[in-house]
Formats: sequence, structure tokens, C-alpha cells
Amino acid sequence: SSFNQPKFCATPAWNPFGITFANRTTVGGYPFGLFINMNNTIYTVNREMKQILMWINNSINPNQITPDNFTDSYSIFVTNNGDIYYGDIYYDNGYLNGRVDKWISNTNTSVNVMNVNSSCDGLFIDINNNLYCSMSGDNIILKIWSNDSEMISTTAAGTGIPGSASDELDGPSGIFVDLNFDLYVADRRNDRIQLFKYGELNGTTIFGEESSNNSISLNYPSGIVLDADKNLFIVDQFNHRIIRSGFNDIRCIIGCDGYGSQSYQLSNPRTLSFDSYGNIFITDTGNSRIQKFDFLSNSCG
Repeated sequence: SSFNQPKFCATPAWNPFGITFANRTTVGGYPFGLFINMNNTIYTVNREMKQILMWINNSINPNQITPDNFTDSYSIFVTNNGDIYYGDIYYDNGYLNGRVDKWISNTNTSVNVMNVNSSCDGLFIDINNNLYCSMSGDNIILKIWSNDSEMISTTAAGTGIPGSASDELDGPSGIFVDLNFDLYVADRRNDRIQLFKYGELNGTTIFGEESSNNSISLNYPSGIVLDADKNLFIVDQFNHRIIRSGFNDIRCIIGCDGYGSQSYQLSNPRTLSFDSYGNIFITDTGNSRIQKFDFLSNSCG
């Protein structure tokens, strides 16, 4: 794994007042993609400047990468290629160019690794090096071995037709694949989280309407992350908050007082990522900033 999956106690909590890690001057308007690797290098995309930004080793100002023919990227994923800080960067380049590209860090060049019909709202690479693309516009999730020179993709979930049946999706966004190769999907327009067990195309609603975990309603969920114990952290975009679903514990943990631009508020959050300390970083898209919410270690006694 190249990303952080912290292990928390039974009663974790985060400071409800966030710190602005990067504002619009740095990240541009409406940032979407976010990734933090295990060495706490932080990656995002400035969509206005068509740049990938990297904060390495607690740097204040980010390094900048400007790939050729790079437009309006929605998602980003970074693999560990053996370098302590750098990795190979997979980024959505589907809106106009119809592909997923990989920036190879040791050569400073980019290559096409997947052909797609629309933007990838979510990217993920599992431990077998399979690359997943969640296409909201096409209501399908495709996967491909990331080093497949023939770039032949297969369907991981969805039929391509919008719907709410067990084999259908409607506007899928963020995705997460666990160590068992089970696929979790933020199924936005269905206001639910779907779980597709490995090798199955019929999903189960594990959070949201028509599930047993429906004590808190979702409104256009855009992101899904699992911690080390498979607790779900859900970016509830149109409710402007973050939900944690643990064992017998479903609750709001960030942005629980409604929409806004104060330090304790979010506006259309899009993506969530942990650093190695359990702190939560969020692309607060409507406020054009990245917010950091500190994990409160004393919440675990």
C-alpha cells in the first residue's frame, strides 16, 4: 500500500476546527483530487493552472509538475516506486483527452495507461496493481492492470446505465479497494455506499437508503476511505460534512454544523485523505481550499 490507513481506538475524535493547509492562491478554484502517501507527501491538482502540486517533507511551498495536454483533472493516485518521497503519479485526464496518464517520477515524463470515455471521478490502484477508474458520467467503474500495454479494461461495477438496482450505479464518484479486493463505491446520485465483493457485479448497500445503516441520511456522497479496521469515512458532499461509520457507531465527525466557510465548516467537500498520524485532509471544494483536521490523541485516553 502506498497510502495511509491509520488504526484508531474505539472512540477517536478530531478537532472540529480545521486549519487551512492550502488556499485558492495555491490550489486554484474548486480543487478535487487529493492523495497523501505514507511519507506524508501531499498531492493535489491545480485545475486552473493545469499543474500537479506536491508538498514534500513538510515543505511550505509545493513542487509543481505540468504534464503535456493536461486538462481539468478530477482525481489522483500515487504508487510507491521505492523512492522515500516520490512515486509514480496516476491522474485523470479524461475530460477532453479520454485517458488516464501516469507521471513517471524518475524520468519526468508521462504516459497513457488507460483509455476512458469521460472523466475519472475516482482513481484507485489495488495491491495487485490493478487500476480502477470511476466514471460518473458513464455510470460504470472500469479496471485494468496498470502495466497492461494493450490497455484492455474490464467492468468492475455498474452497467453503464444509470439506476439503483444492485448491479447499477448512478454517478459513481470516490472508490476504495481493500486487501480482499472488495470494491467500495460512493454512489452519489443514489445517496448510498455500495460494496461489491471480489468478482461480483451485484453490490450491497452498506450505508444509505435501503441499508441497515440508515440512521444518518447521505446527500450526494463523493468520497469513501477505510481505516485499518474497515471503519468507513464518507465525504457527504451536499450535507457538507464527514461521516464515520464504525461498529455500532455512525456519526458526523467534521462539518457537523452545516454549510459555510468558517474553520469548523465545509462547502461541497470532495475528497478525504489521512496522513500517517491520523489527521484528516479534505478538498473543501466550494471554499477552494484544503483543510486539515487534527486527530485528537487524547480522545483515545
